[in-house]
Amino acid sequence: MASGSGDATSASASSSFSSFSAYLHALSHTPSRLATRAVSVSTSYDEMTRLRARSGSHMRRTLRWYDLVALGVGGMVGAGVFVTTGRAAHLYAGPAVVLSYAIAGLCALLSAFCYTEFAVDMPVAGGAFSYLRVTFGEFAAFLTGANLVMDYVMSNAAVARGFTSYLGTAIGISSSKWRLTVPYLPKGFNQIDLVAVAVVLLMTLVICYSTRESSVVNIILTALHIVFIAFVIVMGFWRGSWKNFTEPSEPEKYPSGFFPHGASGVFVGASAVYMSYIGYDAVSTMAEEVKEPVKDIPIGVSGSVAIVTVLYCLMAASMSKLLPYDLIDAEAPFSAAFSGKWVSRVIGVGASFGILTSLLVAMLGQARYMCVIGRSGVVPTWFARVHPKTNTPVNASAFLGIFTAAIAVFTELDVLLNLVSIGTLFVFYMVANAVIYRRYVAIGTTNPWPTMSFLCSFSMTSIIFTLIWKFVPTGNAKAGLLSGCAVIAVGILQVFQCMVPQARKPEFWGVPLMPWIPSFSIFLNVFLLGSLDGPSYLRFAFFSALAVLFYVFYSVHASFDAQAHGSLLQKITYDHPHVEPMEFQDLTFKV
Repeated sequence: MASGSGDATSASASSSFSSFSAYLHALSHTPSRLATRAVSVSTSYDEMTRLRARSGSHMRRTLRWYDLVALGVGGMVGAGVFVTTGRAAHLYAGPAVVLSYAIAGLCALLSAFCYTEFAVDMPVAGGAFSYLRVTFGEFAAFLTGANLVMDYVMSNAAVARGFTSYLGTAIGISSSKWRLTVPYLPKGFNQIDLVAVAVVLLMTLVICYSTRESSVVNIILTALHIVFIAFVIVMGFWRGSWKNFTEPSEPEKYPSGFFPHGASGVFVGASAVYMSYIGYDAVSTMAEEVKEPVKDIPIGVSGSVAIVTVLYCLMAASMSKLLPYDLIDAEAPFSAAFSGKWVSRVIGVGASFGILTSLLVAMLGQARYMCVIGRSGVVPTWFARVHPKTNTPVNASAFLGIFTAAIAVFTELDVLLNLVSIGTLFVFYMVANAVIYRRYVAIGTTNPWPTMSFLCSFSMTSIIFTLIWKFVPTGNAKAGLLSGCAVIAVGILQVFQCMVPQARKPEFWGVPLMPWIPSFSIFLNVFLLGSLDGPSYLRFAFFSALAVLFYVFYSVHASFDAQAHGSLLQKITYDHPHVEPMEFQDLTFKV
């Protein structure tokens, strides 16, 4: 304890990065600093006061529930629905893809509940990073936050390049004519896309200028996109036939009925189309800019998921009515279903609007994640600064915008084949665990091991279920093993609910049916993680390894300095009660 105190004293006197010798001294204390900082837990009060003050100016509270609904709808209804519908209908669910979307929407709503409880209780811009920091500690929050930001950047670069393709379709010019080929660069990095760069930089300027104006732009683009979706739905129901819901074009080759592949096909289809619901998490990062968080956030998050579910179900129904499921194109269902150049151009225009809205919302979210990560001290606090005139995180927005544009200009990514990556699902999984942990564990007064044992055992059961689903051949043995896992999972849940009392009750809004709803979200995300391919796990491992190295060699020391400096300010304030704490917090930005 004495050595730790001495380390804190020296840290308060000088930064770990003030000189090379100071950094070497800091590295020599890495084990002790890891032991204290990696598991250090913040509080809701600190996140909303002391840490928030590190941004200098505050983000202005200008958003209402309808802004959040529009942001949620705009973030979710991108171009992904144009891909996932075809794959799910043709390969898995058939006409019952309508139910697949309904089931996936319900699952997304359950996961959104977990975000909503945190966002209402702690309306800050950090989203999942802040939620994990107040439950599982700094390292878990940094690891998930770093992967999430990287996934945002990679996905946004892919979406921006996709905009070039859909815009080319809309105006009848091949996207290849807009891209410059550099022959001496390796394949996959030799197609320079200046349109994608322009779109990213334009969106960066919009989100830097004003959150209120960004919301207005999103509302306009989302309204135009919904008009396009309504066109697709009306055309499908008008030109289609009800017999396509039960009869394939080749009954002798493909099974008939509304459930051609049974209930299992519906659930596999639900896991495939769940990717189209990703985007509501970005709404939680806007919590700091909401006028009435207690009322607006639940409506904004849940309302956007409900609206998107209805839209998706209607789109799937119109597609199923328009064509027999065996004729639906797995890769481009809507473009292939409507014959004629003018229709494909309309689809290109609508998809372009969808890409712009999803890009705008994602870039708003990634900047706020980075801003709050900067507040915590694990990355340079330069990222935490909020501009006093625009009241937006300009530094984080500009840096990530330029970084995204740099990737989009060269790199060919798997555009819109998977809107969700392993990092995003991992964060959803962690948030569902965190909301249970926070309800049942009061740090310092409650024994955390019963809750941790439940979370570990339930997660392990979910992993075993997923492995059986994926690798065991279809048959009675597989059905028996899956049923056994389900019974064990329900038993674990029931025992935990009966034996472990809740340590905390939400003051304003809480997830209903605790712990069943977040537990189902845990299972769902584990199941979806099991459906991802090997390269996704390799990328996750690579980014995670980089994040761990960055944390060990920089973040833990910067965080230690920030904590020591904060303790010093608190001591000064205690010794000089006539001085307001905010004056010392402002001093942090002047040093």
